[in-house]
Amino acid sequence: MSRRNFILGGIGMMGAAGLGGFGFVHTAAFGRAPRGARLERMMESPHFVNGKFENLVPVSIIPDEAENHENRFTAMWKFLFGDKSALTPSVPLISRKTDLFSLPRDEDIAVWMGHSNFYLQLGGRRILIDPTFGSYASPVFFINKAFPGSNIYTVEDIPPLDVLAISHDHWDHLDYPTVLALKEKTAHVVCPLGVGEYFEQWGFDVRRIHEEDWGAAIPLFDDLTIHIVPSQHFSGRFLQPNLTEWCGMVFETKQRLVYYTGDGGYEQHFAAIGKKFGGFDLVLAECGQYNMAWHPIHMLPEETAQMAVDVGAKSVMAGHNSKFALARHPWEEPLERLTAASTEKPYELLTPRIGEAVPIGWAKAGDFQPWWRELAFA
Repeated sequence: MSRRNFILGGIGMMGAAGLGGFGFVHTAAFGRAPRGARLERMMESPHFVNGKFENLVPVSIIPDEAENHENRFTAMWKFLFGDKSALTPSVPLISRKTDLFSLPRDEDIAVWMGHSNFYLQLGGRRILIDPTFGSYASPVFFINKAFPGSNIYTVEDIPPLDVLAISHDHWDHLDYPTVLALKEKTAHVVCPLGVGEYFEQWGFDVRRIHEEDWGAAIPLFDDLTIHIVPSQHFSGRFLQPNLTEWCGMVFETKQRLVYYTGDGGYEQHFAAIGKKFGGFDLVLAECGQYNMAWHPIHMLPEETAQMAVDVGAKSVMAGHNSKFALARHPWEEPLERLTAASTEKPYELLTPRIGEAVPIGWAKAGDFQPWWRELAFA
């Protein structure tokens, strides 16, 4: 049983039963399928085949045997409602909330906001990546609740944005109430093909939506170009998968190169990205919510370390952990395993607390303590 089948199947059963079935899945939060000129443009992509997007290397997101031959309902029930004592911290996370308004605009800074949500200042531009300020990474209030202490930012804490960057349409990356509340603060939206349909449906000015295919460069300003690069993942907010594209992003200024991996499994596209760009000042890396049952579409921590070598990272910050329990591994395991795997690697592993400002190009591994160990054994 795949992670997608677990989560979406569970939401589907309970959503249909308790929230009105057909009407529930046709609310604005679920979005609509791309259509019209947008769909015609998608059909021109070499990655859009038979009505769906495909990875560069075809992958199977999981045979049922991966779940020890349990039936679908039993496995799904365990995933959603089984023992989660190790999946979440026993005490609230201790964060360090940065006042983003007070940050000097001329300083290049990264702030991890938990899970895959990052705030960047690059070349004087303000960028927000995959924000999820809601309490749940799902369309319903009882699934995928944020860890206590992890959800410290609100829309009011975010200054006016030059760019809102969205890597794909999963609930833990494209949070409907968050992006809706950010609308008036956002100058430009950057996303992969098809994802712009959500923003157009939700009332964003189409002139502010920049959606491109893998390999495209988006020169938004004289001092900021955003490149859409491949990842090995999938998409879909409910019934139909892969109607929109997924991606990583490279943020390029005159002084810096920052790579956000987005979600995805390990493959040769990382080496190709490293060769194309010649290395990165900072890599914002997926590390968490993995399982051998869905290994093709989420890296293991050791693969995250190898990815960082492949792309030529000078420093690495790990995301996709420490806010939501979307897999069955202990909550602190991704950071612990990545720390071990980063020993003697040619990059600095940066492990700030949620909300802590990190100067890009200057921070060192020794500047940060393994804060999760204090909580894991509390």
